[in-house]
Amino acid sequence: MQIHHQTYVTNYNNALEQLDQAVNKGDASASKNETSGVLYFIVAGHVNHSIFWKNLAPVNVTRWWRAPKGALDGAIDTHFGSLEGLVKKMSAEGAALQGSGWVWLGLDKELKKLVVDTTANQDPLVTKGGSLVPLVGIDVWEHAYYLQYKNVRPDYLKNVWKVINWNYAGEVYEKEC
Repeated sequence: MQIHHQTYVTNYNNALEQLDQAVNKGDASASKNETSGVLYFIVAGHVNHSIFWKNLAPVNVTRWWRAPKGALDGAIDTHFGSLEGLVKKMSAEGAALQGSGWVWLGLDKELKKLVVDTTANQDPLVTKGGSLVPLVGIDVWEHAYYLQYKNVRPDYLKNVWKVINWNYAGEVYEKEC
């Protein structure tokens, strides 16, 4: 986890250095075209993975972390029928995502409801709407599951729920409501 995330930080610092060099040379096209996309990708990856790590709990943690509690539990029942309904929807959408990306459980603060959505590559959930707050983000890039699950993304999506930290998601939900 730390090595993977450190790569984003290192690449961000390298991209900033390249941007600084381009600006100092007066090369506006290089500063805009070559680094803006790279910086976006790196910063978005950092943001998404910062959420992802908080969404995970060690396997040996008590069952208390394994199920939503309080207001989030009620909202999941209201919007998806049950936790099982939410898991089924997120797993199906994550498995259907072409290429790499993320599947999200988010709170739409404007509509006051929970939503499930996907984003491509490192796009954060907010790219789907400014009022969306990520509660649970699941990384469906191959690097997240290849070693353990090979190319079988549905198996990864079935099992990732065993380590979701619902305590964190519930705290964010209650803070944002």
